[in-house]
Amino acid sequence: MDLTGARWRKSSYSSNGGATCVETAMAGPMVAVRDSTDPDGPKLAFTGRDWDAFLTQVKDQCLQLH
Repeated sequence: MDLTGARWRKSSYSSNGGATCVETAMAGPMVAVRDSTDPDGPKLAFTGRDWDAFLTQVKDQCLQLH
């Protein structure tokens, strides 16, 4: 997957100015994810459906903790 020119985005919920978080970018129909502290390092890619399922699980877990 070519991510040249991808517009990486940090969550508005990131603490510490977003220095230690993940970033996402749209890459066609895929959602790419990388570590903000290692932007040239490995990247993961998910389908939109899988990414939505992941976010739903994270939100559900956070709600259970509070």
